[in-house]
Amino acid sequence: QVTGPSGDGTDAVVILEKTPFHEEKVLELLKKHTKLELQMRNDIYSMYHLYPPPELSEIKTTVVYPATEKHLQKYMRQDVHLVRETWEDYESITLPFIQSQSFSLQWVYNILEKKAEADRIVHENPDPSDGFVLVPDLKWNQSQLDDLYLIALVHRREVKSLRDLTAEHLPLLRNIWREGQEAIAKRFGVPGSRLRIYLHYLPSYYHLHVHFTALGYDAPGSSVERAHLLADVIDNLATDSVYYQKRALTVALRADDLLLKRFQEAGRV
Repeated sequence: QVTGPSGDGTDAVVILEKTPFHEEKVLELLKKHTKLELQMRNDIYSMYHLYPPPELSEIKTTVVYPATEKHLQKYMRQDVHLVRETWEDYESITLPFIQSQSFSLQWVYNILEKKAEADRIVHENPDPSDGFVLVPDLKWNQSQLDDLYLIALVHRREVKSLRDLTAEHLPLLRNIWREGQEAIAKRFGVPGSRLRIYLHYLPSYYHLHVHFTALGYDAPGSSVERAHLLADVIDNLATDSVYYQKRALTVALRADDLLLKRFQEAGRV
C-alpha cells in the first residue's frame, strides 16, 4: 500500500523485472567492482552469488497506482485452468461477462488521441477503419533488442477481440502485419523473420491489439494456450470469413477469475 497525503492507504502494484544482460557488458560485469561469494564447488563446477555494481544492476520497475482489485488479482500468483470456449459459450457466458465488467480503456484512447505517449509512437496508419498506432509496450525499456516488445492498437473501437474478427477486418490485419514489420525493421533493424506477431485470447483488455515481440524472447502470454499468430488469423479468415464465430477456442483462466466461476456455474468446467 501507498500512504497518501490524507494518511489513507491506497493499493499499488509494483512489478520488478531484471533487464536482459548486454553482451558487451558481460566482461565488465565480471571484472569491475563485482563481488563473488562461493556457494559450492565440485570438481570443475562452481556456483557463486554475484553482486554487480549499481550501474550494472538495473531493474525495470512498473507501477500501477492507484490499483483496483482487478489489478491486484491480475498480478497475484494463481493456479490456471484451461477451458474450451465454444461460440455458444462466448455468446452466453463470456460476452455477457465482458459487458458486465468495467474494464477501463481510457489509457488506450489516450494513446490513439495522442493525449499520452505521443512521443513513443513508432508508426501510425491514421485510417479510421483500417489503421492503427504502433507503440513500445511498457514491458520493454527500449535499451536492448533481446526483449523487444511493441503493441499495435487499432483505431476502430468496436472490435474487442479475436471473436469479433471477420473477413471485413482483413485489410486492417494485413496493414498491421505489413506496416508493423516495416516500421520495426526501419526503426530497430529487426527483420520480420525475427518477430513473433500474435493476438491474445483471452486478451487482458478488450480493445483489439496485436503483439510484436522478439522471437527469442519468452514474452508473457506467448504460449500456445493464449497466443494466436497473426499470419494464421489472416489465413483462417481468408479461408472462412466467420472462422472465429465457429470454432472453439482454448482460454486460460486463473483460479480467482470470475469468468471461470461463470463457466463452472454453467457446467462447462
